[in-house]
Amino acid sequence: MYLLFIPLLTFHEWAHAWVAWKCGDDTARMQGRVTLNPIAHMELIGTVVLPLLGIFLSLSNNALAGFIIGWGRPVPVNISNLRNPRRDDTLVALAGPAINLVLAFALLALVKLGLLAGLSGFEDVGERAARLSLFLCFFNLLPIPPLDGSHVLKNAIGMSHETYWKLCQYGFIIVIVAINIPGVREALAFVTVSTFALMATVLGLR
Repeated sequence: MYLLFIPLLTFHEWAHAWVAWKCGDDTARMQGRVTLNPIAHMELIGTVVLPLLGIFLSLSNNALAGFIIGWGRPVPVNISNLRNPRRDDTLVALAGPAINLVLAFALLALVKLGLLAGLSGFEDVGERAARLSLFLCFFNLLPIPPLDGSHVLKNAIGMSHETYWKLCQYGFIIVIVAINIPGVREALAFVTVSTFALMATVLGLR
């Protein structure tokens, strides 16, 4: 699952950087972030140390494993460079979840093609990757700073950038607490499983 996590995260961050560039801000491009090289989007603590620690703790059934999450290196976006700041900031934020949604469908399409070609060995890996991609999509849509969904909410209600960045100071703690609330976990699981089932039905996998 960790090896699947890295490329999915890479596409997610690449999408943010690419859309920001197309909307007028080349900050991420100048820092080499418009690339599918995973190293450009990895952060030592968030992408390597914590996810691997979570894996080891889960193997020992340690309760702390549920409190650990992973993340990529944030894509820098200069709001003032965007042609239409609020609209484009929303587009940049939605780009990451959107590419994860597209990747999930593409992965299931590959599973379908593999089955048609008699390559059943790819089915389990493809479906696991699709589920993980969908989870990343919906997790990042949570309206908690600095997750992507919070940018959408900020622009929808007209929140000032200054107020938003002040909230971001406490965002990491809020995210940790939120994902350990049963209702939030159940909601994420429901939309992930439901979307997976819908895609699988469309492709004739179920």
